[in-house]
Amino acid sequence: MGKSSRTLPKVAVLMGGPSAEREVSLSTGRECAAALRDEGYQVTELDAGPDLAARLQADRPDVVFNALHGRWGEDGCVQGLLEWMGIPYTHSGVLASALAMDKQRAKSIYRAAGLPVVESGIYSKTEVIARHVMAPPYVVKPNNEGSSVGVYLVNAVANGPPQLSEDMPDEVMVESFAPGRELTTTVLGDKPLTVTDILTDGWYDYDAKYKPGGSRHVLPADIPEEIFALCLDYAVKAHDALGCRGISRTDFRWDEARGAEGLILLETNTQPGMTPTSLTPEQAEHSGMTFGQLCAWLVEDATCLR
Repeated sequence: MGKSSRTLPKVAVLMGGPSAEREVSLSTGRECAAALRDEGYQVTELDAGPDLAARLQADRPDVVFNALHGRWGEDGCVQGLLEWMGIPYTHSGVLASALAMDKQRAKSIYRAAGLPVVESGIYSKTEVIARHVMAPPYVVKPNNEGSSVGVYLVNAVANGPPQLSEDMPDEVMVESFAPGRELTTTVLGDKPLTVTDILTDGWYDYDAKYKPGGSRHVLPADIPEEIFALCLDYAVKAHDALGCRGISRTDFRWDEARGAEGLILLETNTQPGMTPTSLTPEQAEHSGMTFGQLCAWLVEDATCLR
């Protein structure tokens, strides 16, 4: 792509925005914009704010590359705006984006599809601070954020319930802690790419995900063939059950002591990070696709679902 004589579409890369994942989105956007320019596309970079609709009308792109992360950019909101404006865009549509971002509703979809998930529920922040709402160990997180933003691990030896920060929303999701190795699989179109084993010295938090050296990625994962195959199968089933398109990445925990029964689906990310330390570009490269080719594939796959 980018080397033929045909006229390539004009691309606007949406990045930044107002969510808690703004900095990650800016990094993703810059990387993707540079890669698309190298592929021959005419690219503009738009930091998404309240004037986004007016800026898109002025810029008149053929395609929007959605490099936003977190709320408003990843939860169906900006997708709805682009649908209304009739502009083709990358990644999943309104419904799949909203479902995947709402962790508790996504778990309901997974259960209906026969996919393994842990016990979880939505509780008020006040209740979670006052008492253990389930037996430790458990995890407390916002129901609609990503990138391990605002995640609390409450260990079995904890003296009391977690003291959540003021930044946490009034309602949070609490889920039983799934022990084991951290595995992930990207789905591109209808094809699972591979399985990555994510190795860290501790909790796979925001710094482990995005800071150089924060984690080590082993791909393909050195795990039994049965578990490898299940990750690929579950990732495609999660992608389809949510109604994703373009690209998604599904994360797992695997308790080796329990074999296949120890594989638990955590969540699906409809807009995986595309930074220098991100998992999806690594899996694409392992599958024979350069970063530029991956970004170009997403542009060519873009559609307006209306």
